[in-house]
Amino acid sequence: MRSIPPLPRALSFAGLLPQLACVAALWLGPEGWRYAALAIAWGYAALIFSFLGGLWWGIAASRIREGERVPGWLWVASVLPSLVALATYLPWVFGEEWPRPSLVALAVGLVASLWVDRRIAPSAPSWWMALRVPLSIGLGVATLLVAVS
Repeated sequence: MRSIPPLPRALSFAGLLPQLACVAALWLGPEGWRYAALAIAWGYAALIFSFLGGLWWGIAASRIREGERVPGWLWVASVLPSLVALATYLPWVFGEEWPRPSLVALAVGLVASLWVDRRIAPSAPSWWMALRVPLSIGLGVATLLVAVS
């Protein structure tokens, strides 16, 4: 953890606060907050999952600029989070049960994102995995806690 520059570390861990606030609202807040907390938690998980895809795309693009061959799986992995996030939104649009099943799907995706992070770690900063592991697990678990609340 000490190898992570202070500003990225602080900002990254601050990024867990919105989801933790939704967990707190669901567990401790009045009944009237429930739906808003569920919707905000879904939105935040979908946003961050899509953001991860953007990070991966940026890493792939920078590797091309440096003359490296970028494997096709990385380009595909880069767009999947946004497509998954959109797919988890569609049940709400069509009046199906939402957002709990969608939150579970996003929680799984957030934790599974570590597979991509691990594979791109050689092209990322040396502290990449030290930051990504607690963030992906933290946000994934918080999202799952929202889903089961």
